[in-house]
Amino acid sequence: MNIELSDKEFRRLLDMVYIGNWILNSARGEDRFEDYDRLQEKLFALCLKNGMPTLAARWMGHVFPSQAYEDGGIHEAIADYEDAVFYDILAEELARRDLGFAESEPEDYSELNARMEEYLTEFDKNGLNTINIENM
Repeated sequence: MNIELSDKEFRRLLDMVYIGNWILNSARGEDRFEDYDRLQEKLFALCLKNGMPTLAARWMGHVFPSQAYEDGGIHEAIADYEDAVFYDILAEELARRDLGFAESEPEDYSELNARMEEYLTEFDKNGLNTINIENM
């Protein structure tokens, strides 16, 4: 299979592969999905052959995203995603708890969505500063 990509499209593909591999493997420790690691390595190796050597680095016979690549803003994009997911999940879990839907699905999601919006508005305004944990 051959795919024709501009340099800009290839750069975006690198970002998508890196982010996808990060999500799949960053918390897995030694139990990584190695096929994703190999695909990422294969694509970053193309950087060395196609005029983008600053994006990849060789180490112990393998090709990895370079430190310059990793420091170039990709982790800020991942962090933004992680923050959004964290607050969405927290808002939903708190709303489900408040409304008694922790173990069931509501017939009408409007009440759950409204309560989630209240939490998300609070998080937008104050982050986690107003969260209190009782009964520990």
